[in-house]
Amino acid sequence: MRILFAEDEKDLNAILTKKLTEEGYSVDSCFDGAAALEYLESAEYDGAILDVMMPKMDGFTVLEQIRKKGIKTPVLFLTARDSVQDRVKGLDAGANDYLIKPFSMEELLARVRVLTRLTGASQTSVLTADDLTVDLAAHTVRRGDREIALSAKEFSLLTYLLYNKNIVLSREKIENHIWNFDYEGGTNVVDVYISYLRKKIDEGHETKLIRTVRGSGYMLKCEEMSIHDEK
Repeated sequence: MRILFAEDEKDLNAILTKKLTEEGYSVDSCFDGAAALEYLESAEYDGAILDVMMPKMDGFTVLEQIRKKGIKTPVLFLTARDSVQDRVKGLDAGANDYLIKPFSMEELLARVRVLTRLTGASQTSVLTADDLTVDLAAHTVRRGDREIALSAKEFSLLTYLLYNKNIVLSREKIENHIWNFDYEGGTNVVDVYISYLRKKIDEGHETKLIRTVRGSGYMLKCEEMSIHDEK
């Protein structure tokens, strides 16, 4: 899942960006509201964590601007402003959640999991496709009775495919969703990670879940496909 994190306290920004990345999120971070607005207008995010008091533009204004433009990215306000009036203002402006500093890392990660599920097809923390099960909260993957170890990026890619199961996703859409603006890897990164997933998810199973659709991209298919595909 792709996250935007806007926080002007540089130490906190670095700590949370690192933690979210370790949890498997693709994170773009910035230090002021104007940059946050530009990011949100330029890419598709599964969630945004916005500080309220930021240089150039406060979090409330950023939220108001994106909602006026029809951008529905779920937003969590992370702030030291704890008055009831502030919380009401943020929620009325279209925020989905509000977390007061100081906070526990465990609670923040739990709230981010809920936040990112808002953009998916399911409100549950457990995603399934045939005999494949992904537990977002426990960060575990099973196919049948076998537990599968995935890297953070593999987990993100599999989760994205599951949220969009039976939908063809182009390589460009996958890359834009899973990798952040700072990524400078090879042009075939999506193909490489799809290959990694196939070896771990499909190898040894008669039913292949991860499919290549010629000329279009990839999909996670739960049933027999009605179009010609390359396994």
